[in-house]
Amino acid sequence: MKINIALWALTLMVLPASALAAPTEPAVSDPSITPRAPTLPLATDGTALLESFGGTAGLTRIMDDVMVRWLANPRTRPFFEGSDEERIKKQLVEQFCVVMNGPCTYSGRTMAESHKGMKVTEGAFYALVEELQISLNKANVPFFAQNRLIAALAPMHRDIIDK
Repeated sequence: MKINIALWALTLMVLPASALAAPTEPAVSDPSITPRAPTLPLATDGTALLESFGGTAGLTRIMDDVMVRWLANPRTRPFFEGSDEERIKKQLVEQFCVVMNGPCTYSGRTMAESHKGMKVTEGAFYALVEELQISLNKANVPFFAQNRLIAALAPMHRDIIDK
């Protein structure tokens, strides 16, 4: 499954930063790390986007499904095997909820800090996105909503891919 070209076009259409009040970014505890993209880019000014994912309950179901996929996929498995899967799923639900202007608080670190030294390749990153899209389709998240979220998250690749 290839990432839809429209997705990349949508990265240009994410609301300008001046249009929305961005959430407070997590503090960076390691002074050697300088994030290149926001961990919490706000994708919308309303709650309709989050509702199209089924709210936080829907996000939880999506994360439960995609974690199984990431562990089964040989390109993504090494990054999740032996990790605290429940914590990762919880923080992804929080992150996605905040990005979609939901009533959540993100308790995780920046993407730059979270992925430092993991040696995530471009192929592994795209495999992760592909598996997420499969889970979103399985959850019947409308295509426009998927693209809106993924377009907001896409710039994070600069802080995640390091090999």
